[in-house]
Amino acid sequence: MAEESDLEKTEPASERRLEKAREEGQTPRSRELVTFLLLLSGVGMLYLGAAPLYEALRGVLRGSLDFDVRVAFDTAAMLQGAGTVAWRALLAMLPLFGILAVVAIGASVALGGLLLVGKPLVPDLNRLNPVKGLARIFSANTLIELAKALTKAALVGSVATFAIYKLLDEMLVLMHVAASAALAKSLSLVALCCAIVIASLVVIAMFDAPYQVWSHLKKLRMSRQDVKQEHKESDGDPHLKARIRQQQRQMARGRMMSAVPTADVVLTNPTHYAVALKYEEGRASAPRVVAKGTGLIAQRIRELAAEHRVPLLSAPPLARALHRHVELDAEIPVALYAAVAEVLAWVFQLRTWRAQGGIEPGRPSGIAVPPALDPQSTAS
Repeated sequence: MAEESDLEKTEPASERRLEKAREEGQTPRSRELVTFLLLLSGVGMLYLGAAPLYEALRGVLRGSLDFDVRVAFDTAAMLQGAGTVAWRALLAMLPLFGILAVVAIGASVALGGLLLVGKPLVPDLNRLNPVKGLARIFSANTLIELAKALTKAALVGSVATFAIYKLLDEMLVLMHVAASAALAKSLSLVALCCAIVIASLVVIAMFDAPYQVWSHLKKLRMSRQDVKQEHKESDGDPHLKARIRQQQRQMARGRMMSAVPTADVVLTNPTHYAVALKYEEGRASAPRVVAKGTGLIAQRIRELAAEHRVPLLSAPPLARALHRHVELDAEIPVALYAAVAEVLAWVFQLRTWRAQGGIEPGRPSGIAVPPALDPQSTAS
């Protein structure tokens, strides 16, 4: 299947696509911004710290030019002296190198942020494909980079020529002044020319940084099919999700059914509803609904209750109210305390009769519940 063209990719990149691109090392970077900030910081450091840097390097140079005949024939002393000179020169240049390193890192992560990934370092044989190489050479991005390079060269060359032309008279005067004064003046003129040239790079940096962000987002644009596929992958296959939900319901139903034998009583409608109650005195403040259901589930609850000699009581309004208003493993509401207490009193009497004999307690009938809690009363 052929790759989709850019015309078909009309949707902006999603957060997931952007995050995946970052994981692969694809982030917007502006080389022009990095170049501009490096040159600006380097020239600025040289301008502000020229005096101490000059004194330090002059001391290093003076020390390296000292000649001792005794050292000339001692290799160890010569190496030690060279190491000392190199160390002093490094210490003198260290502030400049440190600032440039910090600026280089900061400028690189200014657009895309700090990113440490190893995937771009993995060898990719597709990069050696000559056909793809030619396609990259003649791609629109390559032409844009070429245009930027030519524009930068023309701009920098024009600004440098203009600066030299304006300062030409001051440069010619240096031939008629003392060497020390000429050196100081020439350095200031060089710094001025560098500052003017660097200032001209602001235009290119201001254009390139937004362009790189736009180009990065354009490359990651998605077609409508991509968006649908991503939603499908993130949300999951609907058939698989339905099967998972079905298995979850079966597991929950199995746990619920295993609680029926431990219930104190099962209230029925008598055939459509079944609600199992359990009261743990001292551990709970009110009875809990440990199982409930309608239809076939209610029938199975009644069968399990009969197998394990759990009392069954037909109390339609109460069974309907408990099924509608009480969640599984939740305590009954205060409004049903009186009705459930009447049922539990019969259950305790039934246990006593089963253990000690005597007259079988009569089943409670006409158990009333608040009309607002009975679904049939509310519907009517």
